[in-house]
Amino acid sequence: MTTADAVVIGGGVIGTSIAYRLAEEKRKVILIEKGEIGSKTSGSCDKAIFLQSKKPGFPSELAKASRDIYENLEAELGVPFEFKRGGGMIVVQSEKYLPFIKDFVEKQKQAGIDIQLLDQKEATDRQPSLSENIIGSTYSKEDAEVNPLLLSQAFADAARRKGVEIRTHTEVVDIAIENGKVVGVQTAKEYIPTEIVVNAAGPFAPHIDDMAGVNIPIQPRRGAILISEKVTPVVKGNILCSQYIAAKHLTEEAPAFGIGLSLGQTDDGNLLIGASREFKGFNQSIESEVLPAIAKHATSIVPSLGNIRIIRSMVGFRPYTGDGLPIIDEARDAEGFIIAAGHEGDGIALAPITGLLVRDLLDRKGVYQSFLEKLKLNRFK
Repeated sequence: MTTADAVVIGGGVIGTSIAYRLAEEKRKVILIEKGEIGSKTSGSCDKAIFLQSKKPGFPSELAKASRDIYENLEAELGVPFEFKRGGGMIVVQSEKYLPFIKDFVEKQKQAGIDIQLLDQKEATDRQPSLSENIIGSTYSKEDAEVNPLLLSQAFADAARRKGVEIRTHTEVVDIAIENGKVVGVQTAKEYIPTEIVVNAAGPFAPHIDDMAGVNIPIQPRRGAILISEKVTPVVKGNILCSQYIAAKHLTEEAPAFGIGLSLGQTDDGNLLIGASREFKGFNQSIESEVLPAIAKHATSIVPSLGNIRIIRSMVGFRPYTGDGLPIIDEARDAEGFIIAAGHEGDGIALAPITGLLVRDLLDRKGVYQSFLEKLKLNRFK
């Protein structure tokens, strides 16, 4: 019978990061993924590592610490994943958002983010594809980007070299608990005795938690992204819009379908144009108005997108907690059951630090211990 010191459930950027870090500590780790590595949430998102979009304070501090890890991560993992220091912009498309953005920029500066507010000319000089009708934009050189699929594979490959066994196309059907402690994981194929289970199943984490008798406040938030044909460079770095940031951080009503601009371009030249944000359960069938609405909003900010052919779209689900932070904690009533989920749109940005946070949680020591207090499950009670 195969045994493990730890079983990680979920093979996206979060689960593979955790498996890699736990194996560094000489633990025997098995990672279980229902599909392929990076095939779910990590394979249906954009590529941005945005610092400036985070809420000032602890969320910014957490994202900044994770961004710092990215600087040397390709060299550490030994596999390139298209990490680029391209910078990022939040475009202000209406005067009504300007006071909020000005205040937001000042708070981000106080939080240690290198960010500046550009007027219309400065913004279009930096990003010539922007509409002349914009009011201005922010800019931060600290924002970056990666290829999420390659990142998942890089963590997985490095984990394998550390001895991690990766079981793809394997479904977890039960978590065995005895006397309030984890004792094993039952898959559709085998039973694996273990004293540690890490739930890194993203939006599907509540299903795994139910097996352990744990309740977590994570909901799937559906998002759609348009993908263009391969074209010559249209944008530098990544672009968000103030409508998205305001809806994220203010109490104002979200726009129809939760649409806000998220724009980036892959190394191959495909544009990723997003995005919608809706609570529709796990229903992948989107309304017929959603994709045209995404396209209309995007072309109002970057008019040249109207001349580019869209070849497909993708729909994914983000694990939403309500306060913009993930849950990284051990379940109170199931010793050895670790929750590492709820990153919503910050999974790519926070993947590097999440593996280290779970390691520190299990070791009860480490550089990032101080972060864990604010990521506990009981903050929702």
